[in-house]
Amino acid sequence: MLELRPNCECCDCNLPPESEAAMICSFECTFCRSCVEGELAGKCPNCGGNFVPRPIRPFDKLEKYPASTKRVHRKQ
Repeated sequence: MLELRPNCECCDCNLPPESEAAMICSFECTFCRSCVEGELAGKCPNCGGNFVPRPIRPFDKLEKYPASTKRVHRKQ
């Protein structure tokens, strides 16, 4: 089950579960599309992998399977 992390690890902007701007790598490192396409140049700084859009969990499933509230922010 994906954690659906609540923020960009680079700029710390909010990425709610319904965000279409959230991007993840195969280890679920989470960044906003702006950082991925800009300073990260499509490469995860943590694992070196690529990014894909994070899936959006249907609203009715969020009650039973809530998104994570733990923020991860790594100053680059």
